[in-house]
Amino acid sequence: MKIKEIRAMRLTVPPREFKTEPRRQPWSFEAEVANPMSRYPKVKAHRNLWLPKWEGVWARVTAEDGTWGIGYTSHGRPVAAVIDDHLAPQLVGEDCLATEKLADMMFRLTKPYGSTGLASYAVSAIDLALWDLRGKLFDKPVYELLGGPQKEKLFCYSTGNDVDWYKELGFRAFKLACPYGPADGLDGIKKNTEFVAQAREQVGDEAELMLDCWMAFDVEYTVRLAEALRPYKLKWMEECLIPEDLDAHKLLRQRLPWQTLATGEHWYTHVPFQWAIRNQVADILQPDINWCGGVTTCQKIVGAAEAAGISVMLHGGGNTAFGQHFSYAMSAVPWLECFVGTPPGVPLEEAWHLPGEAYPKDGWLVPSKAPGFGLELPESWLSPFFP
Repeated sequence: MKIKEIRAMRLTVPPREFKTEPRRQPWSFEAEVANPMSRYPKVKAHRNLWLPKWEGVWARVTAEDGTWGIGYTSHGRPVAAVIDDHLAPQLVGEDCLATEKLADMMFRLTKPYGSTGLASYAVSAIDLALWDLRGKLFDKPVYELLGGPQKEKLFCYSTGNDVDWYKELGFRAFKLACPYGPADGLDGIKKNTEFVAQAREQVGDEAELMLDCWMAFDVEYTVRLAEALRPYKLKWMEECLIPEDLDAHKLLRQRLPWQTLATGEHWYTHVPFQWAIRNQVADILQPDINWCGGVTTCQKIVGAAEAAGISVMLHGGGNTAFGQHFSYAMSAVPWLECFVGTPPGVPLEEAWHLPGEAYPKDGWLVPSKAPGFGLELPESWLSPFFP
């Protein structure tokens, strides 16, 4: 079966209102989070002051018989241009089931302007759409195409700072967003320590607690903060460093041999993950299946990680059907991250998911059994990104 069309798409979901009255605004509404731009006061208060305003973008791959698959990624217009202007014309007419060949073509096609970053987002959307299409052609969920369920259900951990609400929802593992970084000096270390101490008291000693540092630190600050937080038994510290600074990752591993380190959210293609495994700089790898190259790239990462005895936990894996299906099938993926964006008091079933997309219940999740990734998106919601 040949590819007939590949096109960047915009998804317009009808407005939805919560049936349940929120108890309060979610923590993310105005809370400060340490980030790479925290050293600049005019944008320090909130990430929305400097993050790009690009919307999400979908890729739709249509086969000769009219069957289509859909994949999602971020960063709107520039990514949509890579899909429509460059990758799509090169892939139309190829065998839509030749996912390894098509992934390799896209990896090589993007070399003139770099296969990482924005190009990798475009590759991810197309690869995910190809896997969705494959599932629909074979009338099987993607996790069956990947070898079938490896576990009965997926253990989920929450990400965010409304810990009391996540505990009420049934989560038993909690990842916090770190508020302060090097720009806040010694006072920031003190406040971070108090913040983590309070969360540990809330969740108790029987729950797991992690800290997301979102590229905000340098080696020295990470070491000092880790030492201060040692009494609170963090399961891991995550993405402490600028992702491109590979030497810093090696140095941090040397300076913190006792602390479990996780990273990889902002690494693209399989190459940096191979480097991380070879140099033993991380204990947990966290590719984003919507960013790093899709299912085909994540298969390479998981294969290399499992051979080295390293775990993989997809960034935001529980927030998309794509991450859910992949994690369900892979033995190297023990946990599923679920960023909880709903306000405290609003049940997850009211606002969590797209039609056909599973959501966590009592801290566990089972993906949809429907063909492909199971998304039930009406065609009327989809329109060409560039009319």
